[in-house]
Amino acid sequence: MPLVPGAEPWSIDGDGVGILVLHGFTGSPKSVKPWGQALGEQGWSVRVPRLPGHGTRWQDMNITTWEDWYAEADRNLRELRARCEQVFVMGLSMGGTLTLRLAQEHGDQIDGLVLVNPAVHTERPDRFLLPVVSRLVGSFPGISNDIALEGADEGAYDRLPLKAAHSMSKLWSIVKQDMPRVSQPLLLFRSRQDHVVEPSNAAFILANVSSPDAAEVVLERSYHVATLDHDADLIVEGSIDFVRSRS
Repeated sequence: MPLVPGAEPWSIDGDGVGILVLHGFTGSPKSVKPWGQALGEQGWSVRVPRLPGHGTRWQDMNITTWEDWYAEADRNLRELRARCEQVFVMGLSMGGTLTLRLAQEHGDQIDGLVLVNPAVHTERPDRFLLPVVSRLVGSFPGISNDIALEGADEGAYDRLPLKAAHSMSKLWSIVKQDMPRVSQPLLLFRSRQDHVVEPSNAAFILANVSSPDAAEVVLERSYHVATLDHDADLIVEGSIDFVRSRS
C-alpha cells in the first residue's frame, strides 16, 4: 500500500543520547518529523517510526490495535537503549499516550518524557457508544489538521477508524490506571486552544504521575498539532533544553 507523502519513518544515528519521537492517532511521522530532525541536529540518535496502520489508508488502522502500535514503539525504544547511554521518549497526542505507557513499563530505562497535547480520555458524549458502533460502522468523519498555521498539513486520515478508536480507548484506561508508575522527569506542552484533546487530559496526567520533576508549558498560538504550528520552535527549544539539562 503506497504511503501518504511524508509518512516515511525517519532516523539518524548520533552520540550516546537517544530520542524516540512518536506521532498521533491517524497521523504519521510527517506530524513530528521536523521535531525529530531538529533534535537530530544536536548530534543525538533519533527514531521517528511509522506506527502500524498509519500513513497509508484509514482502513488499515481497523486491522491493528493499540498493542501493535505499542509494539513498534517498544521495538524502537529497545533498539535505542541498546546503543545509547540515555534515552528520552517524546510524543504528540496518542504518541504521548504511548510515551506514558513506555514509561510505565520501562521505568529507569527511560531518562525523561516530553508530551505534546497527550490524550488519556475524551469527553465526547458519543464515547459510550463506541464499543457498539465500532462493530457496525467502519469510520466517522475525522478531525485532522487542527493547526492554526495556514497551509500546514500533518498527513493524517480524513476518517476516524472506529475499531482502532475503540482499541485506543482501551489503551487510555490502562495508562490512566497505571499513571502513578510514571516517575521520570516530565515536560508537558499543552495548547490553550485544542479542538481534539480537552485540557482535562493534561490536568489528569500532571495530577497523577509520581514524577518529582514535572512541568507544564501552555502554548498560546497553536492548536492540537502544535509540532507543526506557530509554537513548533518553542517545543523544539524546550525539548532540547530538557534533554541537555538531564544528560
